[in-house]
Amino acid sequence: MNCVAHIVAGTWRHPESQAVRYKDLEYWTDLATLLERGLFDGLFIADVLGIYDVYGGGPETALRAGAQVPVNDPMMVVSAMAAVTKNLGFGITAATSFEHPYDFARRMTTLDHLTKGRVGWNVVTGYLESAARNHGLDTITPHADRYDIADEYTEVLYKLWEGSWEDDAVGTDPARADYADPTKIHPINHFGKHFQVPGIHLCEPSPQRTPVLYQAGASTRGKQFGAENAEVIFIGAPTKEALRDAVADIRTRASDAGRDPYDVKIVNGHVAVTGATEAAAQERYEDFRRYTDPRGALALWSGWLGTDLSQFDLDDPVAVTDNEFLKSSVQMFGQGQWTLRDFIDSKAIDAEGGFTVGSPTHVADDLQEWVEETDVDGFNLTNVITPGSFIDFIDHVVPELQRREVYKTAYTEGTLRDKIFGHGPRLPESHRAARYRRVTEEAIR
Repeated sequence: MNCVAHIVAGTWRHPESQAVRYKDLEYWTDLATLLERGLFDGLFIADVLGIYDVYGGGPETALRAGAQVPVNDPMMVVSAMAAVTKNLGFGITAATSFEHPYDFARRMTTLDHLTKGRVGWNVVTGYLESAARNHGLDTITPHADRYDIADEYTEVLYKLWEGSWEDDAVGTDPARADYADPTKIHPINHFGKHFQVPGIHLCEPSPQRTPVLYQAGASTRGKQFGAENAEVIFIGAPTKEALRDAVADIRTRASDAGRDPYDVKIVNGHVAVTGATEAAAQERYEDFRRYTDPRGALALWSGWLGTDLSQFDLDDPVAVTDNEFLKSSVQMFGQGQWTLRDFIDSKAIDAEGGFTVGSPTHVADDLQEWVEETDVDGFNLTNVITPGSFIDFIDHVVPELQRREVYKTAYTEGTLRDKIFGHGPRLPESHRAARYRRVTEEAIR
């Protein structure tokens, strides 16, 4: 995230952490070249447009902890990272609730051009009341309504990205009289409940047209949206049992939506703390724990849960009511068997998904078990410190995974979509966006 503290509050103070340099372009270009050295598929950049002000009824705790505030724009750093890499992908988070799709379509197409097709969009609807208020709303739009807006938002984007310009609308042959053929550029004439976009897309087609689509909704409505739209779905399941059930549910939903269930790649959040030996890894973990910020963690969790955890004493037992939005969190909180102090102690570092502390062999064994036992496709590695967590993983775990022939030794050529799926730069015909395409005579040939 473009801030000092994303998931693990407090560790920006660690002497190895470079997180306070998040404002420097070199911080991002150095990170990108490191991840490409490690053959990572992509760098995923989360984002929020509000402040975590639920804990204690205000933003003071989040501000003191640097917990996702201050936070800079995730898009602005991508061009520079793309300039120093050739293969690394970039997943960019942007909400459908606060920006008009016409403007957003141009920004993403521009980045897809500049990166030669290496961008993805993490589709979120937003969840912070503070974000809604600062965008002129009295309160956050109800959950189901936010996804109705997202449905139309993506429809507008698909029309702009996939249908407005035909593949051969532009030609650069010097013998060609015109740069663009107006007969092959079409207004989308969208007049919906939430958006009116009558005109053409401002950009000519980019390598992927539609960026790779990421999504992380855990509710029933969110999973349905993901099954119909997403190509990569993030989960934060804390156990293999929970992850296995979630993966099976998503694949079934994708199939019911007329898609190949494996056209959706599913990745689970995971924290891996490692070192050259088991003892070194454990020492690393204990060192990290000394820098965690319990109050900052509570500020984040209060925002995620929508409940002010400051009302509880640290030694009070805490239970989270089971509902469709917080399935994984329900398991995390121990349902009254833990105190808030227990929870903070347990989740100070592994706040999102799986967690492993150990030698390269130990970490590799654990990751392989998660894949084999759950049918998950991969992992979204959460850093404890930046860039140290990634350096540790690249130097210690990646070689072990390569030795086992379960991790690539070279990048596949092409766009981000090529690299992930291997079937070309464009969305498959089974995707919802395909219905908005215009097929040219040249493409038919």
